[in-house]
Amino acid sequence: MKIPASVTFLLHRRAMKRIILGMILCQGQVWARHVEHAVRWHERMRGLLGRAGLGDAAAMVIRRCRAVHTVGMKFAIDLVFIDTTGCIVRIERNVPPGRLCVWGGWRAAHVIESEAGRLDLDRLNVGDTLELIGEEKRPAP
Repeated sequence: MKIPASVTFLLHRRAMKRIILGMILCQGQVWARHVEHAVRWHERMRGLLGRAGLGDAAAMVIRRCRAVHTVGMKFAIDLVFIDTTGCIVRIERNVPPGRLCVWGGWRAAHVIESEAGRLDLDRLNVGDTLELIGEEKRPAP
């Protein structure tokens, strides 16, 4: 069975999905080891929806995001809102599925989402600065 060229193109475009991986440092020490950066609009809109979880020491950074919802989520999440310099402006712990809106405030520029309890939020305080380290990866053709 031959696959039409249009379907092959769509499959190829999906395979070329950009993935940005990295880590987050707090006071020079690794705070989150496995970090995905949601940069494109569709990545930012989806966030962690539809996932069963992220795992230990894992998080997702959603760029240009001041508020999140947990409608349709399968697990509770921890949220860390940061400004454009990486300074923490708000920390929300154990946000349950079904919340319509969690707002980070006017200064918030990005949000870091993780499974509730998987990252050590006790090390963080409002006013601390996080360093986001990332590199872009493209799957092999």
